[in-house]
Amino acid sequence: MAQLSKQGMPLDFLQREHYQSPRRVFSQTGSDWQRRVDFDRMRKDRLDRAKAMMEKHNLDAIVMFKGENIRYTCSVFQGNWKNNIFIRYAVLCRGAKTPVLFETAGSDLECARIDAPWLEGNIRPAITWKWSETAEQMMVNRMADSVIDVLKEQKVDYQKGRIGIDIMDIQAFNAFTEKGVNLVNAWGAMSEARVVKTPEEIECLKISSTIGDTCMWMIRNEWLKPGVRECDITAAVNDLLYREGFDFVYDIIVASGGNTSPYRRWHTDKMIRSGDLVIVDINAIGPGGYFVDYVRCFKCAGEWTKREKALYREVYDSMYAGLAELKPGKTTRDVASKFPVYADDKYGTVTLQQFAHSIGLDLYEGMWISRAYSLDYPVEIKENMYFAIETFAGHPGLPQTVRLEENVLVGPDGPIIFTGMAHYDECIKDSPYYDFSNKSRGEARNE
Repeated sequence: MAQLSKQGMPLDFLQREHYQSPRRVFSQTGSDWQRRVDFDRMRKDRLDRAKAMMEKHNLDAIVMFKGENIRYTCSVFQGNWKNNIFIRYAVLCRGAKTPVLFETAGSDLECARIDAPWLEGNIRPAITWKWSETAEQMMVNRMADSVIDVLKEQKVDYQKGRIGIDIMDIQAFNAFTEKGVNLVNAWGAMSEARVVKTPEEIECLKISSTIGDTCMWMIRNEWLKPGVRECDITAAVNDLLYREGFDFVYDIIVASGGNTSPYRRWHTDKMIRSGDLVIVDINAIGPGGYFVDYVRCFKCAGEWTKREKALYREVYDSMYAGLAELKPGKTTRDVASKFPVYADDKYGTVTLQQFAHSIGLDLYEGMWISRAYSLDYPVEIKENMYFAIETFAGHPGLPQTVRLEENVLVGPDGPIIFTGMAHYDECIKDSPYYDFSNKSRGEARNE
């Protein structure tokens, strides 16, 4: 009998897990004749990981206000606007079958009851306390009481037990502590759950990357012309992503010419002219709820100069040097040591320009890798972690410069690149990472 994959597929022909194969991408729609993304399995696997981390971190319950943690455990989504503004929350108790979701009252509550039968009716009206002016103290006490009611129902000793909370509001903290709730930090438990992806999460990340590839191809081959403005490219990418069913377009950064040096991480109505370098950074939540965070640098209507080729090669080589270290058993120190010395070193803080970060339901999900601290505080890299890795040539005095980013799965034997838009061969063909980058995409061009 053939060995089966984690998704129940025979491996005798595939030779590797379907979810770890960049070219094996499911359709976004469902079907009776093919398995495709199994969202029931994803809901179960995510909740199981959260429960396992509760046990590992010795938490008796977790109170969640962060929208992505609520989606991870409850599998609910009602728009990005209500994430992380303290108007909804969820409680997961140790030993409970499902979390209890507190959803904003009215039609939102009714939608949740209709849309999420897997919560088995454990959906209650959220008590919103923010922006209630002189009523804030009264309302926040009611919110705290609603959480304590769940803890009591689940026989959780909230005064002696360890009640985790993921993000904090000072009024909520005061209300809980004044009522005797023993609060501890739950961020570590939820981060550890989410940085290692389940197979179904990885399938969704792959779909998002595929649509990101389409955007990058359209920019390079159709949309980027002299006279087009940065905001025009931003609008075109937004249009394509929403037409393809994306949940939310977080930000589309377009910087051209002098706006690349120093790098302005937003778009303007600047006109793009012939010879401009154009950096495009796509940050968006795909159809299954999972991010693509992806950068390419294009040349508008002109040949690459010798200096520009050198900048592209510098960024490409430093990115792939770090990317090559994304292997099980390696550490964040191994990755960060390959990044160029930059302001992370000078100021001892993260610039978000020479670094790598976990992505998933969140743009910044769990682990960050930076020279600011990863060299001295290394963390193990594990299979099925998923990163965006990005580098930059941020030298003073440059009229324009280059930035790049890839999305990468940590496979059993090393990195597997999910973002597939080709780089400029004239800039990288002599790079020691040229064959490596192709093979990591499953495309051994020179064999």
